[in-house]
Amino acid sequence: MTSFVENETTQTFSFDIKEILDRIMEEVLDTENCPYEASVSLLLTDGAGIREYNKNYRDTDAETDVLSFPNLEFETPGDFSNVEECAADCFDPDSGELVLGDIILNVSRVKEQAIEYGHSELREAAFLIAHSLFHLCGYDHMEAGEAAVMEAKQEAVLWRLSITRER
Repeated sequence: MTSFVENETTQTFSFDIKEILDRIMEEVLDTENCPYEASVSLLLTDGAGIREYNKNYRDTDAETDVLSFPNLEFETPGDFSNVEECAADCFDPDSGELVLGDIILNVSRVKEQAIEYGHSELREAAFLIAHSLFHLCGYDHMEAGEAAVMEAKQEAVLWRLSITRER
């Protein structure tokens, strides 16, 4: 498992964001029974930066807290059985790892939402990273049933990692 973190802001956290990404990624992939070693990239940006990415890649001129860019298309969320059909596009030729995709995290919004929701920046960042990792595994929340499944999975992962609202 490999993760890459790039920070294009001057803002930082009081915790190691890469270590949190790695822990959550491992737990999500275990939860989804992913049979491959995988990689994910995380870009830390600010409100203006994420708005620009959202505008350029999602045709939405708005700031948000996190964006997910999956590298795979899933017929069924979390079903990795057909991944090898796209091997040339889905696996890193150097490492052999499955490239799940990219996450862009708005550091400013993490800090604001932690205050708004009354929990730590660690909890807020972890929640958004877990949310994005499930998107990279094919989950969505456009319908109420999908949202309930995704939310339950996110909370279960964070609970197992002891990243609760109190932390």
